[in-house]
Amino acid sequence: MYIKPIGKIDINTAAEFGTTTNDLLDDIKELVLDFAEITYISSIGLRVLLELQKRMNQQGVMTITNVAPEVMEIFKMTGFSNILTIA
Repeated sequence: MYIKPIGKIDINTAAEFGTTTNDLLDDIKELVLDFAEITYISSIGLRVLLELQKRMNQQGVMTITNVAPEVMEIFKMTGFSNILTIA
């Protein structure tokens, strides 16, 4: 499954992003999140990614692609660059 979110994943959008994405994952073996249009991710957004990663670890793989430098910096500062598969 390929998902391309747009904008920010923060307190205003993280819950909807997480719920919507999670609802689509039944029987999915591969999840690709294209972050080309993501400009910011907050700590709650990181938590959503962690939850998605945990679920996909049980049923398949999750990859994040096209991460902007400012979002990659957040991943690096928080250690998420070591947890997530980023291509």
